[in-house]
Amino acid sequence: MLSKSWLASVALSLSFVAAAQTPIPVTTSFSILADLVHVVGGDRVAVTPLVGPDEDAHVFEPKPADAKAILQSKLVVTNGLGFEPWMGKLVKSAGYKGASVIASTGVVPRKMDEDGHTITDPHAWQNPANVIFYVNNISKALSQLDPAGAATYQANSAAYVAELQTLDAWAKTQFTSVPVDKRKVITSHDAFGYFAAHYQLKFLAPQGMSTEGEASAKEVASLVRQIKREKIKAVFLENMSNPKLLEQLSKEAGVTPGATLYADALSAPGQPGATYLQMARHNVTALVTGLQQN
Repeated sequence: MLSKSWLASVALSLSFVAAAQTPIPVTTSFSILADLVHVVGGDRVAVTPLVGPDEDAHVFEPKPADAKAILQSKLVVTNGLGFEPWMGKLVKSAGYKGASVIASTGVVPRKMDEDGHTITDPHAWQNPANVIFYVNNISKALSQLDPAGAATYQANSAAYVAELQTLDAWAKTQFTSVPVDKRKVITSHDAFGYFAAHYQLKFLAPQGMSTEGEASAKEVASLVRQIKREKIKAVFLENMSNPKLLEQLSKEAGVTPGATLYADALSAPGQPGATYLQMARHNVTALVTGLQQN
């Protein structure tokens, strides 16, 4: 007959196994970070993005359910660089005391002028070389939270870094087909500064760094004149922006918008930008096609 103490020890062992297999709940500020956490964490994490696919983090307004998601998390991952000004207040109101990580830590911030002020550009993920920092920071945070999975996180992040380097090399090769003086693009808002600097492109946008701002009629008219003067055909809508402004600009300038670019959010599953790698390859391919028409 089995002793009660033996049965109790087996039950305790099984409870430890079950606990070890329970995915770590992680909340990220937006969809791109959710993908990176999933890549690094694999089955050991369960990820919830507050701002989902095709949604705009610039105009996001947290709901009570978002505070609840944070409170139930073991790790909160943010972009930083001023991208989520609402996040600090949300974490505080939720009473969250758990671990957190700023994914962009280590990235050299890009500065930009907007309305006569110098601000920090938060869209650092648009340069694949910067995403290496994101991935390593996420791996470190998960390893500290879950030492038993550290080897898994490190292996996953190392494999992904290799994929990012392959992506970067491929993208550079793609843009060599376009003369530097033809590398001019019109997009909805100024989200591609890191991308532009890395691949030697020039992006022009009627809106500034945030989609919250409204472009004036004077700014739109000036951009229309520039499009006509420089014969820019590469005009692109973004998946999380209101298309009306750019559609108006395209009509006045006499150009047809190209494929949708993914700027601040991934696409829904099954669409061209469902993961960071897919998003980046789609954007590069679409941009090269558009630039070749300039």
